[in-house]
Amino acid sequence: MSPTLSSDAHVPATPLAASPAATRNPVGTHLKVGKGLVAGAFADARRIGAETIQVFAGNPRGWASSAGKPEQDAAFRDVCGAAGMRVFVHAPYLVNLGSPTPATYEKSVHTVAHNLKRAAEIGAEGVVVHTGSCVAEGGIESAMRQVREGLLPILETLDAAGENAPWLLLEPTAGQGRSLCAGVDDLEPYLAALDFHPRAGICLDTCHVFAAGAPLDEPGGATATVERIVEIGGPGRLRLVHANDSMDVRGAFKDRHQKIGQGYIGTGAFAELFAHEATAGVPFVLETPGSRDEDDPDLPLLKQLREPAP
Repeated sequence: MSPTLSSDAHVPATPLAASPAATRNPVGTHLKVGKGLVAGAFADARRIGAETIQVFAGNPRGWASSAGKPEQDAAFRDVCGAAGMRVFVHAPYLVNLGSPTPATYEKSVHTVAHNLKRAAEIGAEGVVVHTGSCVAEGGIESAMRQVREGLLPILETLDAAGENAPWLLLEPTAGQGRSLCAGVDDLEPYLAALDFHPRAGICLDTCHVFAAGAPLDEPGGATATVERIVEIGGPGRLRLVHANDSMDVRGAFKDRHQKIGQGYIGTGAFAELFAHEATAGVPFVLETPGSRDEDDPDLPLLKQLREPAP
């Protein structure tokens, strides 16, 4: 019998409704671990009707590496597997592989590796990592060398671990500061620095790319954005979408998430994203205000917008 915790014994692990739309694009939100992976994140996901989960594996604003508890990790893997719940981990916000400060860079590399280890332990598909920035004037080339030196060994380790190893998911930023990768076009040199490694995936944050200039607010803009991602990275590299509207206009370089349809992006972009053939099998995770609440409208709205998708 698989190990379970007594505090989690009441949580059901019945399979999710396997509708074609849910199978094609499971939708969910970032959830707090709180009471634990099972009694907290998983139970909350079932309560609000989420089909996929994103969590932090530790303090999102600190460097401390939180060790897991094998019994709890196994219980979480079991219930998520039984329910068909897909899981992702978001790395801490402090990670910056382009930092000129040696201590920050070294901690960033260690933190990425540790979060990938934790992802494997809890059965997560990937770890989302912000692509970082270069705060030193004129230091872009040096920063990109650091990215290469820090991430390539980690990617090789993932490759050696086999097809079930979690992906490293690169998330372009909104363009604030001296971003190393802001917007879709910047993915090309970033991936080139990593030799287009086959374990380097992409997390598309709609608010971020819109803030960096992607025309998601125009008909066809989301479609063109996905096609540019495929052109740069090849098929299968887009592994996750962070579904966020924006409080600010296109090109504002501000990372301020808004509820779906209540910001400057609008609902049309999300319908286009669901319909695109390159997003087949790609989960959509909300990071919008209130998206963890049981009565929040964003999760039902995403489910409604995906229905026309083939």
